[in-house]
Parts: sequence; structure tokens; C-alpha cells
Amino acid sequence: MKLKVGDNVVVTTGKHKGKTGKLLKIDRKNNRVVVEKVNLQTKFVKKSINAPGQKKEQEGSIHASNVMVLCPKTNKPSRVGRRILKDGTNERYAKVSGERLS
Repeated sequence: MKLKVGDNVVVTTGKHKGKTGKLLKIDRKNNRVVVEKVNLQTKFVKKSINAPGQKKEQEGSIHASNVMVLCPKTNKPSRVGRRILKDGTNERYAKVSGERLS
């Protein structure tokens, strides 16, 4: 998987198609990702002695194949490539424009 936490991604398929957000969490074992403000689910927290009961909204995971990295230059979905620089270090880049990804 060529995604990293903190990447800006766009959802390409499913009921959240077209939404964008930052990657918050990656589960490489199950090939799933959590995107900021996408696939919101309601969780009901029971009241306790210290806190009242409440409804919380939290992001659910979606499959990693349903997201693509946003190119920083063109702001379009792009695949991710890797290239080796002259000093021997690797860098990730957007295949759409060749722009370096963080």
C-alpha cells in the first residue's frame, strides 16, 4: 500500500464518492483506511457517574482500494509512484503531474 497517514485523499467509489479528507489511520493487515469526516457512524455512550450519556460521531473505515491520493499541484486523483533520487533516497510522487508528495 502506497498510502501514508496525513495524505489528502479522495473517495473514488461507494456512497461517499467524491468526498475528500486527510488519512487518519491505516490498517495494513485488513487493507482498510480511516478518512477524516468520511463514513461517519453514530456511537451512543452510556451515562456514568462522572459524565452524562451522549451521541458521538466517529469515522468508520473504508477499503483502501476505494481511495486515491490527491495531486498537490492539480488537485486531481492520482496514483502514487516511487523514484530513486541521485543521493540514493526514495521519494513518492503523483503520477498525474510528477509532483513530489510529502
